[in-house]
Amino acid sequence: MNLDSVTAMLQSIEQESLPPPEISGELRALWLAKKGDWHGAHDIVSNIHSAMGSWIHAHLHVLEGDLGNAAYWYGKAGKDPRPPEQSDAEWVALVEENL
Repeated sequence: MNLDSVTAMLQSIEQESLPPPEISGELRALWLAKKGDWHGAHDIVSNIHSAMGSWIHAHLHVLEGDLGNAAYWYGKAGKDPRPPEQSDAEWVALVEENL
């Protein structure tokens, strides 16, 4: 499956039980997060040592409700913290950045 848009990513999440094997670790973590597998997403992103990995890591901690930890990861990513009510929009932005 070719994930070339946010819509394709959302369709994959709805229809599949596992992320497509050809997608990047960043997209895999975001896929799992949206699917509800926070721990699986966190395991992946914990091994992505880049600004993008830190941004996704921050996003996951917002989803978890640990805003203090999220603030730390936003800082490592060079991003301003985002409130929980913006998590859906942030997920879309993250996916778009990684497609």
